[in-house]
Amino acid sequence: MIMTGHSDFLAYVNAHEANLKFVERLAEAVQIKSVSGDAAYRSETIAMGHWLENQLKSLGVTTVLKDLGQQTLQGQRLNLPPAVLGKLGEDPKKKTVLIYGHYDVQPALQSDGWATDPFTLAVKDGKMYGRGSTDDKGPIMGWLNVLEAHHAQGLALPVNLRFCFEGMEESGSEGLDELIEKEAAEGEWFKGVDCVCISDNYWLNTRTPALTYGLRGIAYFAINVSGPGQDLHSGLFGRMVHEPMTDLIKLMSKLVDHNGQILIPGIEAMVPPPDENEIKLYTKMDYSVADVAEAAGASIALSDHKESVIMGRMRNPSLSLHGIQGAFSEPGGKTVIPSKVAGKFSLRLVPPQTPESVIPLVTAYIESEFAKLNSKNKMKVEYLHGGKPWVADVNHWNFEAARKAIEAIWNKSPDYTREGGSIPVTLTFAEKLGVNVLLLPMGRADDGAHSTNEKLDISNFIEGTKVLGTYLYEVAKLTGTA
Repeated sequence: MIMTGHSDFLAYVNAHEANLKFVERLAEAVQIKSVSGDAAYRSETIAMGHWLENQLKSLGVTTVLKDLGQQTLQGQRLNLPPAVLGKLGEDPKKKTVLIYGHYDVQPALQSDGWATDPFTLAVKDGKMYGRGSTDDKGPIMGWLNVLEAHHAQGLALPVNLRFCFEGMEESGSEGLDELIEKEAAEGEWFKGVDCVCISDNYWLNTRTPALTYGLRGIAYFAINVSGPGQDLHSGLFGRMVHEPMTDLIKLMSKLVDHNGQILIPGIEAMVPPPDENEIKLYTKMDYSVADVAEAAGASIALSDHKESVIMGRMRNPSLSLHGIQGAFSEPGGKTVIPSKVAGKFSLRLVPPQTPESVIPLVTAYIESEFAKLNSKNKMKVEYLHGGKPWVADVNHWNFEAARKAIEAIWNKSPDYTREGGSIPVTLTFAEKLGVNVLLLPMGRADDGAHSTNEKLDISNFIEGTKVLGTYLYEVAKLTGTA
């Protein structure tokens, strides 16, 4: 049985005029270059936080911008983007749901291979292309859509809402853990929260909605190698000196093999193998090796076995090489020997692994491999940032409400997944607030988050908005507070 407020909400979202307004608001958000990892865009990232606060205020939300301090980035001392906190509703008879999202994005240049300007939303064939469209501005706009549909019609929400939107998720969520801990202990903004909902991940494929109950953690490193006092001419110094790049390439080749096996001793051994019951869970999922090819854009899966591929993403650790800072990478040729280079890589972690447990293993192994080179260069392993893995109880009413919402809107049951990515704040919310945390994805597996031509299907944006709103009504019904 659909409550009157719920049916009015759905009717508003279905209206063509509302759809156009929803897309226009997302376009505004995408246009703000809130790249948290680049000092050149810090002012825009902060501006995005202010823009978001104004949007919330216009929809009846009481807000505050919380100062998270400063950081040193690319040699500059910068203010961190503010956390945008909000509250709507104080009814003690209703459940209180905390919504989290992030308004910062990954770097993007059209020259990277984008078909269009990454910071101008391009709508084509039912898809919206732009940096942040699916990660995570689209889902945040989905929540604003829910608020607008109620605010415009004078409808009361079925639950109390709290909001926490940050601008540093793509750069380690600096300052947020401390804010959550402080607010959980003595603050007013998270007081009385009964559950948390995060929409910052994706379906397992392009067909079946998902509910996510686990995330891998992350430990991000740099191998810094330096030698000469300045860059050198390879014609004058080649084979005369120890070259930092040569040492770095050798070290990075020792981290992971071509089949994804992590070569650092002790890392793989931390994780117990799956039992039969766990493997059956993966067999039941609506997923295939062909889905990997569709999402990746090529048939490059490490295995032809569905279960192995799924476990590689969800329940096994991985190590990926990301890039080399200081190396020549422009078009054309430059015969330079770089004086210092930094190789970036990360480990995705699963229980019982933590950043603290892998850092000494990584550091000791790379130092031992460097010693074998007998190089006169200098090398330092640098831990940049990280977060612990997280697993939740799928039998909680929070997950039940989300399942019912998905079934009502998409007319199919969701896959229950553990996500390969990392959202460190998830575990912080679970531990500090002591409540169930749910990941309710809006986007599809082929959205290309962090990649070129990132997109969000309009159907997922609109139907996803309906799912978010319906989830709130299901929370009220399941907990007897409707």
